[in-house]
Amino acid sequence: MKIGVDVSQIAFEQTGVANYVKHLTLSLLKHDRENTYIFFFSSLRRSLPLEYIKEAKKLGQNRLQIKMYRFPPSFLSTLWNTLHKVPIETFVGNVDVFISSDWYQPPSQKAKLTTILYDLIVYRYPKETHARTSFSFKNFALKQNIVSVQKKRLKWVKKECDLIFCISKATKRDAMDILGLEEEKLVVTYPGV
Repeated sequence: MKIGVDVSQIAFEQTGVANYVKHLTLSLLKHDRENTYIFFFSSLRRSLPLEYIKEAKKLGQNRLQIKMYRFPPSFLSTLWNTLHKVPIETFVGNVDVFISSDWYQPPSQKAKLTTILYDLIVYRYPKETHARTSFSFKNFALKQNIVSVQKKRLKWVKKECDLIFCISKATKRDAMDILGLEEEKLVVTYPGV
């Protein structure tokens, strides 16, 4: 089986999401000797850490490809979360399964879609979350409205994902209560596993 994984969040080192995705993907490469992997990475200004690339390639040997792109997050958010156009296979080729991470939910042609759900703070505490879009002239960067981005993404997650990895029982419970997802679609996969 060929498995695609969005590893873009690893560029935000020292965050919980980056650590989770980093350790999950390295564990998959270490323990899964049967499947092949294609890692999707995109960031306009950030890079995938070199030490991660080296370790992933060492563990993955000839079972791993890393496909890197220089798209700004706002472009992929619009393309996938808002317009929901251009399937993930356009960027990674044919895969059997694609695991999205935190910011984007791409459509697929044939791949089974799965994602990682960290929390539902945008629903529980929207006022505590960055809730407006702003532009920094100093960095020439668009800071997106996180509440809006996540709600658009979660709309597609709810509609299209075949399986959802929740990082805790509380997240799983929120996914059922807030999003109305069926328990059969939800699997708790704790950080560090």
